Amino acid sequence: MTDYPTGLGTSDRDTISLLGHDLAGELLGTVTFGELAFWLATQQRPTAGQLRVFEAVLVSLADHGFTPTAIAARLTYYSAPDSLQGAIAAGLLGGGSRFLGVTEDTGLFLHTALADLGDTTGFTDDDWDAAAITLLTATKQSGRRVPGLGHPVHKQRDPRTAVIIRIADEQGLRGPHLRLFEAIGRTNGQVLGKQLPLNGAGIAGAALADLGLPIELLRGFALLARTAGLIGHLAEERLHPIAPAIYAEVDRNAVYVPATSTD
Repeated sequence: MTDYPTGLGTSDRDTISLLGHDLAGELLGTVTFGELAFWLATQQRPTAGQLRVFEAVLVSLADHGFTPTAIAARLTYYSAPDSLQGAIAAGLLGGGSRFLGVTEDTGLFLHTALADLGDTTGFTDDDWDAAAITLLTATKQSGRRVPGLGHPVHKQRDPRTAVIIRIADEQGLRGPHLRLFEAIGRTNGQVLGKQLPLNGAGIAGAALADLGLPIELLRGFALLARTAGLIGHLAEERLHPIAPAIYAEVDRNAVYVPATSTD
């Protein structure tokens, strides 16, 4: 008989076990959802400091207004109100390199760069700035974009950035990913010719990476946070729908341009 091992959860007729604990007897009412999400992903229970930073990041990513993800969810709900899960899924599927996915992209970018820097324990701000300039220059020369820089709305500064840095610092978790990303924020104008602010999704990725969370899962945490926001949008759509107006606006203003024949 084939075994299918798991360290997460199992159940029998009378009990449910999760992460080595009795779900009903030990976890319900004592563990927050954020704590459980961290625990499930790492198989390690977070410290109080880790949990504070982690939950602050989740809150920062929950909603950002009428983004494409929110609009997609609302339009899907309008089209199929019998499929709430479809509407949520439509919103989550839009999490990519421009929205939400920046969290993972930034974390990976920083993590890769830090691997090349070696031991950064004694780095001063000047050392971080020099490393950032080298990284920015190499990235620019390769024709790649630096993830986590700039925002379509917050042109001067993203209000989430300083708060997350402060919380991480208070908890002793302002690690090398955040330090390098902060240096990128200070120095990018010298290399790119235009000073761009660090955005909230990028700072979230740096903070999550400093918590030791798996880099390959960082986008999942952004999607976890945005799920709450999408539920909020759908709850609002039920009471004050805007999807019909969006659909009508586009439909009324569509311009039919016949395809040019190549014959």
